[in-house]
Amino acid sequence: MQLNNNVTEFILLGLTQDPVRKKIVFVTFLLFYLGTLLGNFLIITTIKTSRTLGSPMYFFLFHLSLSDTCFSTSIAPRMIVDALFKNTTIPFSECIVQVFSFHFFGCLEIFILILMALDRYVAICKPLHYMAIMSRRVCSLLVALAWVGSCVHSLAQIFLALSLPFCGPNVIDHYFCDLQPLLQLACADTYVINLLLVSNSGAICTVSFVMLMVSYMIILHSLRNHSAEGRRKALSTCISHIIVVILFFGPCIFIYTRPATTFPMDKMIAVFYTLGTPLLNPLIYTLRNAEVKNAMKKLWNKNLISDDKQ
Repeated sequence: MQLNNNVTEFILLGLTQDPVRKKIVFVTFLLFYLGTLLGNFLIITTIKTSRTLGSPMYFFLFHLSLSDTCFSTSIAPRMIVDALFKNTTIPFSECIVQVFSFHFFGCLEIFILILMALDRYVAICKPLHYMAIMSRRVCSLLVALAWVGSCVHSLAQIFLALSLPFCGPNVIDHYFCDLQPLLQLACADTYVINLLLVSNSGAICTVSFVMLMVSYMIILHSLRNHSAEGRRKALSTCISHIIVVILFFGPCIFIYTRPATTFPMDKMIAVFYTLGTPLLNPLIYTLRNAEVKNAMKKLWNKNLISDDKQ
């Protein structure tokens, strides 16, 4: 593809230009990012080492934590470092890489959430056929398809980004590169590209959210036929999933399903799903899941015993 632009780098304005607030941003989001890494790494390690967490639900949770970690890492480190400097620039090529990685891992998280909803549907509505339907081979194939689908989505975003001509303004009023702020800088009519953006990212967010909410409504409706203990356990798991879905998809739908206009609140809303959700997911899944908490306690006790022997 032939690039038609005179811009070699972009200036990122970040969340704020005030030096004092930049220091607050640095400390706050450094703690957020470290908490995200710690929480998700703990889940990944627990699932990988625990024999009791071998069900498909935890296989998908493993990949959700992995995608959360990578999703946050595609944005947070640069944002934290940029808060230390007065003026921050990002090369055009790095900007394109950030668009790709951000959308790749964001889309992967969406697909993993769909797979987790599918897993809960089969477990609750088809319990006798659960292990046959959700075998390890099937789960691995579904996750592989999620990775491929995410790659296709991200390549489409790169195609749209590279088709934009940039010939002058290079100041991005945001803390990372994304198609929405890039559309504001293009020196051409972006109506068609914006429609493609909405039909790609916007459609994925909206359709996936509707599918997930309908599936959980069906699951919750089917719980009437279960025992009180079964209802309690399934309800606890489903509520955790629903909370994650709402927290992630709400801001995404607001950002990606509207025309190419920006609002002052956009950056704070983006903070919520780029840094907030990856931080909250481990807390939501561990605090409401007895099996994960017990597995973490066993892992902790095992490490303590190992240290005492040494």
